Amino acid sequence: MRGVVFDGVRVEVVDDLEIRDPGPGEVLVAVAAAGLCHSDLSVIDGTIPFPPPVVLGHEGAGVVEAVGAGVGHVVPGDHVALSTIASCGACAQCDRGRPTMCRKAIGMPQQPFARAGKPLYQFAANSAFAERTLVKAVQAVKIPKEIPLTSAALIGCGVVTGVGAALNRARVAYGDSVVVIGTGGIGLNVLQGARIAGATTIVAVDSNPEKEAVARQFGATHFLPSADGVAEILPTGADHAFECVGRVELIRQAVDVLDRHGQAILLGVPPAKAEASFLVSSLFLDKSILGCRYGSARPQRDFALYADLYLAGRLLLDELVTRTYPVEEFALARAEAEEGKVARGVLVF
Repeated sequence: MRGVVFDGVRVEVVDDLEIRDPGPGEVLVAVAAAGLCHSDLSVIDGTIPFPPPVVLGHEGAGVVEAVGAGVGHVVPGDHVALSTIASCGACAQCDRGRPTMCRKAIGMPQQPFARAGKPLYQFAANSAFAERTLVKAVQAVKIPKEIPLTSAALIGCGVVTGVGAALNRARVAYGDSVVVIGTGGIGLNVLQGARIAGATTIVAVDSNPEKEAVARQFGATHFLPSADGVAEILPTGADHAFECVGRVELIRQAVDVLDRHGQAILLGVPPAKAEASFLVSSLFLDKSILGCRYGSARPQRDFALYADLYLAGRLLLDELVTRTYPVEEFALARAEAEEGKVARGVLVF
């Protein structure tokens, strides 16, 4: 079968991947579509360390092909969006409703794929850049068949990370003010998460003026080329500021634009050893800096919520898909993503 493989040096689209049958508690999914996220690019450029060879992709949707013993919530033929959180469901963190913090779901990559008899790693417990992938049952979230799979694919990373950060981690409230630095795939979803939550002032910050129209479409009430102009819109500062780029100087800006009791939420991914600085005194008025993994989500609950919001016309998914590419055009999809030409490019099988 076809898939996108990174061997530690180069990326190629191959057609000789193999995958094992599902075991107990596992689901085999025929992937229909997968979004190209910057986390995939970060594996290629080394920003996110990951052992090669690896099948890339982690933002996908498809159709259940087979299930292992003990799986009852999905059956062959069901449409599913794929989560990257292979949580165990039994540890203390899972029991507290924090599956994104499950220690058994982090740093333990599996090798369900093979090529020429040699095993390949699975990226983010998912590897959606393959015609078929194998996930834990908890990662396969049933969705209505009315949702196009090219749109549903984006629920599994960009949407849950951005919307979840606004709703779950920051807990944006009705009437709050929000600043979003960076309006790529994650930033757009923070914007619409803030809109859904009822924020009244939502400032999008991006150096590319061509992004203003789509930022406003997703919920921005204001658009600025830099954070320097935030004070004119919010003289006392923002309740929430989200850094969605992954640059340390922008993290500093997110802290600096906060009002008293404000919080900066970090979503962008800088290099693993990057360090950011800020004035310690700037936090004394009950300000805080929050990390956020995967929108602090509970995927089985949140994916279903987002599907309902989409069907009700409140959550934008189709509008996120700038372009679709046959998987064989991965190089073009990668280039256009790196050049910022697309909000989200989606590979289709």
